[in-house]
Amino acid sequence: MNRIKHHVKKGDQVEVISGNFRGSTGKILEVISRKDRVLVEGVRLIKKHMRKSQDNPQGSIAEREGPIHISNVKLVEQAEKKPAKKKKPAAEKKKKS
Repeated sequence: MNRIKHHVKKGDQVEVISGNFRGSTGKILEVISRKDRVLVEGVRLIKKHMRKSQDNPQGSIAEREGPIHISNVKLVEQAEKKPAKKKKPAAEKKKKS
């Protein structure tokens, strides 16, 4: 089984760089690896007509996010991210001991 590595992951803050929703920003809700698509919060809202049921006796029209291609989004750098810890070289560790 091969894993596909993408430049974004669930929870990242991204900006749409091309297509009809260019300039929109939002958080990634889901990454669909097989189709190279992502769901971005508040971007490409589509209307889904819900059938009448016990849970929904009147029926309704629900709005939800539609997928966009992963190549159309770029990661927005966040200042909150802390830099990774620097590892001390092995020579410095031996001097202290």
